Amino acid sequence: MIARLLNRIHLKLGDFWWYSLMMFCAFRVADVLNVFVGLWLVPKYIDPSELGAVLPLASFAEFLALPASIFAVTFTKELNTLATRGEFGKMKTLMRSVFLAVGGFMVLAIVVCALTMPFFLDKIRIVKGSLGILVIASAFVGCVAPIYANALQALKKFKAISIMTLICSPVRLVSMLIAMPFRPLSGYFVGQASTPSVNILASIWLLRKELAVRAESYWSRPVVRRFALLFLGMAGYQLSAKILGLTEQTLVRHNLPDVESAAYYMVTRFSEITVMFSTTLLTVLFPFTAEAAETGRPTRPLVVKASVAIVLGGGALAVFFALFGRPILEFLPHGDSYAPYSWAIPWLIGINVITAIQTIHTQTEVSAARFSFLKWWLPLNLGLPPVLMALPIHSLRAMLTYFTLASLAKAGFAINEIRHSK
Repeated sequence: MIARLLNRIHLKLGDFWWYSLMMFCAFRVADVLNVFVGLWLVPKYIDPSELGAVLPLASFAEFLALPASIFAVTFTKELNTLATRGEFGKMKTLMRSVFLAVGGFMVLAIVVCALTMPFFLDKIRIVKGSLGILVIASAFVGCVAPIYANALQALKKFKAISIMTLICSPVRLVSMLIAMPFRPLSGYFVGQASTPSVNILASIWLLRKELAVRAESYWSRPVVRRFALLFLGMAGYQLSAKILGLTEQTLVRHNLPDVESAAYYMVTRFSEITVMFSTTLLTVLFPFTAEAAETGRPTRPLVVKASVAIVLGGGALAVFFALFGRPILEFLPHGDSYAPYSWAIPWLIGINVITAIQTIHTQTEVSAARFSFLKWWLPLNLGLPPVLMALPIHSLRAMLTYFTLASLAKAGFAINEIRHSK
């Protein structure tokens, strides 16, 4: 009876909203543990003077993994095409090729980390210790995990992704509970590496049927040319965004006093609930928009629906935290130091909503292999870092003002393109 009811709801909602609802529920259950980690465990063990370094270090790890990440996203687009056609033998060949490429990218990441890590840690006022090894380890498993996760996403195995999400959060929590009492920052990255490690193992098992087929010839001159052009488009898209993101997070730590950079970490734990919601939608949205583009159907209706959902959800969150943000912050470890910055939570939620609309558009364009948006994306993302470094920003309020203006500029271009898209 329950199964029949769920099937009726599925038919009523349609695939996109049904899978979005499934993913949303799974992600939110997992977020209960992630919220405990971000709001209680991390500030409990990491000293307030170092808490503001967590986000820049995480951005640095992501930057090291960037070449492999670009390759993985390129692979996702190609994989969606093969999955739509049911060409699993070619998909297996493609996955093997991606693993070889990731191995080469990781050698490059190790060299870059060895050369740049001392300078970076000095900028964010952190003693090196064993962080370099752990950041590389986190970057390595972070490179490999998306390959399998993207395969599940392309095949629309959202139930499997939901189960993996529910499993990985407890593993991350247990890893941090064991490691952080001994070395707080190092323990944080042990936990960060545990999640993609479990994802890899679970994904291999979940993809056993698709990977059991015989590999088929895939690469040819036209395929290499198409893949190379797609990779260059993805590189321009992601590289410029990561450069801007790393610059912003580093300067939050470098320019602001310790208490304000720590407060920024704490308030973003709440404002990023909006990011969690948009990430859920994007996980489901990508294969649907890729399939729509592949079959000649318009992608705009899906973009508009997802954007409206983000605006409504973000608006409700902003009102809630405007009313209750301060008492919630006061309840947390060292909360008396962070409560005066509760005003930043609804402000950051607004910034994240604006950014999410732009991201929904650009990710949809990427899924459809359309890169005309780079004509405004690249100048903004590459032009803003030197502007930010030149500005005399030494307070959280001034930093958020910059974030607002930068987000509005990109969202303005995105909304204009959405209005004129199919």
